[in-house]
Amino acid sequence: MEIRPSQRVENIKEYYFSTKLKEVAAMKAAGHDVISLGIGGPDRPPHKDVIDTMAAALQAPDNHGYQPHVGLPELRQAFAGWYRKWYGVELDPKSEIQPLIGSKEAVTHISLAFLNPGDGVLVPNPGYPTYSSISRLVGAEIFSYDLKEESGWQPDFEVLEKLPLDRIKLMWLNYPHMPTGAAARMETFEKAIAFGKKHGIVIVNDNPYSFILNDHPMSILQVPGAKEIAIEMNSLSKSHNMPGWRVGMAASNPTFISWILKVKSNIDSGQFKPLMLAATKALEADQSWYDEVNALYGSRRKVAEELMTALGCSFDPSQKGLFLWGRINDPDVTSETLADRLLKEAKVFLTPGFIFGSNGERYIRISLCATEDRMKEALQRILALDSQK
Repeated sequence: MEIRPSQRVENIKEYYFSTKLKEVAAMKAAGHDVISLGIGGPDRPPHKDVIDTMAAALQAPDNHGYQPHVGLPELRQAFAGWYRKWYGVELDPKSEIQPLIGSKEAVTHISLAFLNPGDGVLVPNPGYPTYSSISRLVGAEIFSYDLKEESGWQPDFEVLEKLPLDRIKLMWLNYPHMPTGAAARMETFEKAIAFGKKHGIVIVNDNPYSFILNDHPMSILQVPGAKEIAIEMNSLSKSHNMPGWRVGMAASNPTFISWILKVKSNIDSGQFKPLMLAATKALEADQSWYDEVNALYGSRRKVAEELMTALGCSFDPSQKGLFLWGRINDPDVTSETLADRLLKEAKVFLTPGFIFGSNGERYIRISLCATEDRMKEALQRILALDSQK
């Protein structure tokens, strides 16, 4: 008898970056110097105090056991203080915050907590591919909603009103937006909350980019009454240079948080205590930390803009976050062919926009998570390609 995987596995593909990075690794193993400007993983370490806190906590003999699924009280209090200081949002650390192992875990747990097989879920196009893949894993029906450059990559709620909303239970938002860099707008958040309350649709805003090249961090929970229908995910991966540490959180009303905890408590065994203590220290960072991070990304962003121009792409200079998103102006070039050509001929890895949905097909994305020198080298390689034509 032939053994087959579950239908949920057959309904998804391996994550694009998982497969592409294997190709890049093979090229490097063959001796090629590949410059990776694809992944949004900060290449700098966390603050020294964070590392020192982790190192000290590792020495304590009682810090290596299982930890509570709800996380350390100190961490929950630190998240609450972070939201109060930077977003002006009050959260009860005991009942309205759930620490999580990064944003991908949050997407998974929230989907499992709210979606039954066949339930509808609103997914942005373009948007983070994990929203779609996890929706397929839980057996939900995906209703893709368009984000377009001409409307500032914001959802059109008049169009959404025409969907079969009685079948839709959850909507994914992501502002500042990845991959387009569109800034958060309070108007969008207010419309989303009103839309969710009107139709009984849970609104989830994925918010890991609000501190990167952005002077005004915003939260959907700033909207009065938002916690009644909304969940916000956040993460230390981008804002505190901690992508591999896997520290995230969800914030909402106590009932929603309790449902997420039910899922989490049956899947993992809590986070490592020294890591949670270090994350607590990270959340104490003052303005100078964010200024330092953004000064670095600001310099790299200038090189990324030169790269986009060299590629013949146009872009919105007001973008926020860790990437630069550009439109491919040559109608005969697709995002996939452009990315593959650059990898093959220039040994520069950029992300093709098609992986984020059909509305990303005419775009390319450059990550700022490489040194300025490596980005300048990538620019020279691309300029050299043009000179060879």
